[in-house]
Amino acid sequence: MKIVVDAMGGDYAPGAIVGGVVKAVNELGVGVVLIGVEDEIKAELNKHSFPSDKISIVHAPEVIGMDEPATVSIRKKRHSSITAGINLLKSDGHDAFISAGNTGAVVAASTIHLGMMQGVERPGIGLVIPTLNRFAFLIDVGANPDPKPKHLLQSGQMASVYTREVLGIPNPRVGLLNIGEEATKGSDFTKETYALMSEKIPNFIGNIEPNEIFSGKCDCIICDGFVGNVVIKIAEGLMESAGTLLRREIKKSPIALLGAFLMKARLNHIKRYADYSEYGGAPLLGVNGIVMISHGRSSAKAIKNAIRAAQREIEHDIIGTMEKEIGG
Repeated sequence: MKIVVDAMGGDYAPGAIVGGVVKAVNELGVGVVLIGVEDEIKAELNKHSFPSDKISIVHAPEVIGMDEPATVSIRKKRHSSITAGINLLKSDGHDAFISAGNTGAVVAASTIHLGMMQGVERPGIGLVIPTLNRFAFLIDVGANPDPKPKHLLQSGQMASVYTREVLGIPNPRVGLLNIGEEATKGSDFTKETYALMSEKIPNFIGNIEPNEIFSGKCDCIICDGFVGNVVIKIAEGLMESAGTLLRREIKKSPIALLGAFLMKARLNHIKRYADYSEYGGAPLLGVNGIVMISHGRSSAKAIKNAIRAAQREIEHDIIGTMEKEIGG
């Protein structure tokens, strides 16, 4: 098993990326190919101890910035760490690709160079989110902002397989994110999607309202990429603001400070539960290869956990299983 990691992607690259890779090879025993500017990668690797046979380097001299247009950048920068890394998946011995870089560029390069799985027309980015019932899988969170109903159906089918095979939920419940529970609610688009899912997805439980996203009511939540991206950014901002407000209020009272000290272990547990770095990355489903997209602010811990998530996808032959159930 060998996983290709974009060493140049993310706000803290290459340091955090290399640090996460070293953690992964030491703890998980996987083999990793670091792709990017060779001299910079070597300088970071020299700071760590690791089995020399577990990490190799492929030089890619170009870097796609976080603010560069996706399709333009992958055409102009054919030797970037993203484009070259994706292309490595087409050669034997390379099983997955991970990047914390430009999301649009990763989606575009994967779609163009890897192509789509049988039975799937558009890719979707899935994300494991915390809920009151452990977690749920939200898709799409940014790959396809203007889909057709059949594309959301395919996302629901992929999410069901992924949640069962990789996340270990035997019969995952699938819900469609909408403004109301009734089948008659929402736009013509959501009504048509509802009808397709009712017919094609055995474990479809109907519409799920936005206030139920984190309730644990269902295991897979399906929406278009525009709505999904708004949901996760609101949730992320809310968590950060709530944490700031909580700290601000606690500091105003000695009794509250004492209570916070006594609750420190539980508060840290809640923080870890909601921390995206615990989940590592978001799988790009639908393309003909295992691709994981990590948060732009990924730490070494997040990269290590993204590698762990990719490892699970490889072990469960997620591409082959999806093609059998969806394409067949």
